[in-house]
Amino acid sequence: MLPDSNRSKLSANGSLKSDPNMLEQLVESWQINHRVTLTLLKALSDEALHATLSTRGGRDVARQLAHVHEVRLTFAELTSNTNRLARLPHFAKGETPTKKDLQKALDASAKAIEMTIRESYANGGKTPGFKRGLLPLLGYLIAHESHHRGSILLTLKQTGHKLPDELRWGLWDWAHL
Repeated sequence: MLPDSNRSKLSANGSLKSDPNMLEQLVESWQINHRVTLTLLKALSDEALHATLSTRGGRDVARQLAHVHEVRLTFAELTSNTNRLARLPHFAKGETPTKKDLQKALDASAKAIEMTIRESYANGGKTPGFKRGLLPLLGYLIAHESHHRGSILLTLKQTGHKLPDELRWGLWDWAHL
């Protein structure tokens, strides 16, 4: 059971009550997560984007980031009528995009997920195409991206691409991102 202070944020059927402050906190959490991904991307050299630990053609760093973008779009289009009708940029399977292409695409998919957050919140947290609702969806997306950022950092470390300590620790400094 939820503590009394949190119970007041839910309606009788468990959906989110309208609270503009809570909506903005959800959006800000998503935006910070996106800025973490962009901070990592901006620190990468072109050579680092092509780093991989795979010996069998697995994803290099650029394709891992393209995958993050594609997963965002999958959920954005699944959960939002606005996003379903938009012409969002996709990467072809196996395509290795440039840093500039990745930044542009990630910015677009971050905005699309923000649209999903806002539409779902306006619908009491109900999210078409994701039956568990808005909060679990947002948790899933942030966890998914965190997994790939960790994988990218490990790939870079094991392939000899040094990242400055201030970047590695700065990715966790959400108060300043």
